[in-house]
Amino acid sequence: MRIDLHTHSTASDGTDTPADLVRKAAAAGLDVVALTDHDTTRGHAEALAALPQGLTLVTGAELSCRLDGVSMHLLAYLFDPEEPALLAERELVRDDRVPRAKGMIAKLNELGVPVTWEQVARIAGNGSVGRPHVASALVELGVVDSVSDAFTPEWLADGGRAYVPKHETDPFEAVRLVKNAGGVAVFAHPAAVKRGRTVPDSAIAELARAGLDGIEVDHMDHDPGTRARLRGLAGELGLLVTGSSDYHGSRKTCVLGEFSTDPEVYGEITRRATGAFPVPGTGGAV
Repeated sequence: MRIDLHTHSTASDGTDTPADLVRKAAAAGLDVVALTDHDTTRGHAEALAALPQGLTLVTGAELSCRLDGVSMHLLAYLFDPEEPALLAERELVRDDRVPRAKGMIAKLNELGVPVTWEQVARIAGNGSVGRPHVASALVELGVVDSVSDAFTPEWLADGGRAYVPKHETDPFEAVRLVKNAGGVAVFAHPAAVKRGRTVPDSAIAELARAGLDGIEVDHMDHDPGTRARLRGLAGELGLLVTGSSDYHGSRKTCVLGEFSTDPEVYGEITRRATGAFPVPGTGGAV
């Protein structure tokens, strides 16, 4: 089985619609794909309606969190999307995205970059607006060569010249909310140092004691040494080890299935979940 548990669609900051994403996942030879848009489940219905035969969809979301001033992301799988407390927190995070984006645009304007809200909103489309959309605007304007080049201290990285913070959930609270909604919680790319500061291993240990289920070890932002270290840490803490592409369509260079999750780990995730269940494809809409 080929299992990719971290992808994004146009419901947040990916460039493929949810329907196109699941079709491409099937074409890439995946057996299981998780749709984990940022702080939203809005793409799930479209993905399910188009789900090709032979592909199973894991519903999920990537939750924006912050611990001691460090931004981090929590992958939440198979939770009840209508559970009131987690739904309210996701809406709180999403509602802060527009004023945050406008704040970054204002800072960029002060730096002499002629980016506009209209441009960023066009790029975001129906997705939850975020830094990648602002970064794409910088690419369009020729300010940077790629989206990743915008995530530097000069521009949009945490603490960068045009950075504006947004509401982000305390990760301990996020783990509690996910578990109470019947979901499974996995720390996304915990050692992605090129994105900015990362939380220490001691914090991961505390999160494990608080109910964290696993850590995303095999990821494009982790070099081989980092993956080996994180795999050892997961073993010490009794955490599941996942692997994923973090696919964003054309917005990033990663490809579907670039990294994958062991079928036994996937089985354990499905056993732990009580809020929702994986959905096998039956042919989907054309």
